Amino acid sequence: MPAKKSSRWSRRLDRAAKLAAFTVRYGGWARYCPVCGRSFRKFEASGKIPRKDAQCPSCGALERHRLVWLYFQQRTDLLDGRPKQMLHVAAERCISNRLKPALGDGYLTADLVNPRAMVKMDITDIPYPDETFDVIYCSHVLEHIPDDRRALREFHRVLKREGWAILLVPISAEETFEDPTITDPAELLRIFGEDDHIRRYGPDYVDRLAEAGFSVKVTTPAEMFTAQERVRMGLTDDAGEIFFCTRS
Repeated sequence: MPAKKSSRWSRRLDRAAKLAAFTVRYGGWARYCPVCGRSFRKFEASGKIPRKDAQCPSCGALERHRLVWLYFQQRTDLLDGRPKQMLHVAAERCISNRLKPALGDGYLTADLVNPRAMVKMDITDIPYPDETFDVIYCSHVLEHIPDDRRALREFHRVLKREGWAILLVPISAEETFEDPTITDPAELLRIFGEDDHIRRYGPDYVDRLAEAGFSVKVTTPAEMFTAQERVRMGLTDDAGEIFFCTRS
């Protein structure tokens, strides 16, 4: 057999073996990922302190990604086919891979350090004019930003008057707590739960959003889905809440 055909068959056999192993490990219907539309026997564990049943083994979507994707589909006009200008900060690949084809040239990803982003951007100094974007989506970024209030004001500035933003943070305290004097990674990990977080947000996060000029609607998974649906789609407490923001 010629070398090229042999190599081709080898690759096919390798792919078939990987698919068979994947099917044995994850094949089933107990879990469903709405982001990639696939069913599984279970989700994977994920996190520094592993959370069971957290991550889609196919697209990598976590609890919060599955929730926000469902919210996009069911509670917004994002995917209605009409042209929109959308800013996606620190784009998660599982979400970005689906938004880019849907929105085309109107879709913009931004990040300060990730080279895969379309533009390099500091969200405390967004280099776009007032009222540029119809939609802004930023998830689990603000807890890393020293001046999060300034970032929120910038999001408000560049959002169109009839636009909307989903600005997600982990809520892990009864009241928002921050201490900029803490810089040691071990101490940050002990106090804030991650060595690159600089605050813990509480439910009073909505007050910061209001200070920046937003009106906020908070939606929980339980308001959208039955208990059975939440189990099947892995919408545990770690999915958090949706903070849907419009200009006041």
